[in-house]
Amino acid sequence: MILNDRIVAFTALGAFLNQFKPSGNKLSNAIMHNDSFYEIMQNKIVTAKHHNGWFTEENVLYAIEQWAKALTEENLKQWLDAYDLSQVQTKTVGVVMAGNIPLVGFHDVLCVLIAGHKIQIKQSSNDQQLLPLLLEYLITVEPRFKEYISFTKDKLADFDAVIATGSNNTARYFEYYFSKKPNIIRKNRNSVAVLTGEETSEELSALGEDIFRYYGLGCRSVSKLLIPQDYDFDTFFKAMYPYSGIIDGDKYANNYDYNKAVYLMSNFKLLENGFLVLKEDQSYASPIASLFYEKYDTISDLEEQLKEDKEQIQCIVSNGVIEDSVTFGKTQQPELWDYADGVDIIQFLIQIGGINYDFDTKKV
Repeated sequence: MILNDRIVAFTALGAFLNQFKPSGNKLSNAIMHNDSFYEIMQNKIVTAKHHNGWFTEENVLYAIEQWAKALTEENLKQWLDAYDLSQVQTKTVGVVMAGNIPLVGFHDVLCVLIAGHKIQIKQSSNDQQLLPLLLEYLITVEPRFKEYISFTKDKLADFDAVIATGSNNTARYFEYYFSKKPNIIRKNRNSVAVLTGEETSEELSALGEDIFRYYGLGCRSVSKLLIPQDYDFDTFFKAMYPYSGIIDGDKYANNYDYNKAVYLMSNFKLLENGFLVLKEDQSYASPIASLFYEKYDTISDLEEQLKEDKEQIQCIVSNGVIEDSVTFGKTQQPELWDYADGVDIIQFLIQIGGINYDFDTKKV
């Protein structure tokens, strides 16, 4: 397969996914292979919650919709035009996936296959329903992908490089186990929002999407607010009210009750509105249904702090006061070139596919 063949296949997958949206599913007669896949996909979306209680139908459809928007010919070509993939020698790349949000590992799969490599996938037990079907569709569109894709429930074996995502604890195991292979190892990261007190109600309402989408389980989910010393939370809480229905979910409500009780028994000072607990804390990783906040003196001081803590942070959300920050409401809508941890996966895949790649020096 040449690159254009792979782009055509993923574009077809994007068109198939575009039939499934939070606003409602709509069968299109123009989509290939719907007779074999459309109804099965519908069932997978509905039953995903039975396998993982956090994967509500709304959140699964939201994830699918974002991938449908990303997988267009225009987006794929714009992304890949920055690279020379013509000389890549096919290798086998093992991918160990997280399972915190629906299809969280799909970007790694896309990168490996679009670069011309084979992939060996070890899925998380929390997210096993959708990806195999999507790749089965991809293979039906482009049968040559069949020899490029495999799944394993055991340890990865016979691979040339690895991309592994896990907690800080599992990352230490990954770093040891995969140390003799070219690798990308991802640890825990969290996202923050920088507020100045001058945000509009619309911006703050959009921030609620960054906080509550996927119940805050994603690394791109905002888990902490950075606020000025005199910040007034009244406007913030008013803007969060439209998201109050999140407490109707049993798993979320149980976490809210538990974490609130733990904080109160520990005599922590809290702010809360019936579905979200705010606690002043220097940490970045707040528990489900909780949001940490920390006060800053000046933006310049805050910028220094963020630079020092960059290894802990995935996204920074602001209204432009922080350079290269994400717009409110957009953390869960990354572009294809928005790489996790800021590591350019395609460049890594080009390097390992180089004829004279030297792993020790990371140079072709």
